[in-house]
Amino acid sequence: MNFRNRKKGNVEVHTSALNDIMFFLMLFFLLASAVANPQVVKLLLPESSSGQQSNAQKTVTVSIDDKLNYYVEDKIVPKEGLKTALESYQRNAPDLTIILYVANKGVTFQDGLEVFDIANQLKLKVVVAVEPKK
Repeated sequence: MNFRNRKKGNVEVHTSALNDIMFFLMLFFLLASAVANPQVVKLLLPESSSGQQSNAQKTVTVSIDDKLNYYVEDKIVPKEGLKTALESYQRNAPDLTIILYVANKGVTFQDGLEVFDIANQLKLKVVVAVEPKK
């Protein structure tokens, strides 16, 4: 009879591959959330109780932040070059609609009205983006 103690093997779970999978999943969700939100410039928008969803097909976003920087889509544009930037978008789509994103604080009504004036000169429609009231 053989009464020797048999050595039992150690059971281990290797989790190094799981770390890689979790990293790639986190990276994927970060990129997907950035693509899902087309507005790159982060602004606190004014609130409105009568806001409606825009159904315009061809749009361009114009944003004014609290430091009075003007953005067309995600590119910063000087106030004097705003008309030429919008004209270049209008050449590609004549029935263009401007979605105006204005920071909640620090931007006067006159700054937003200048975008309306340029849109009126170019015969474009303007929609002001707002947050729903809570």
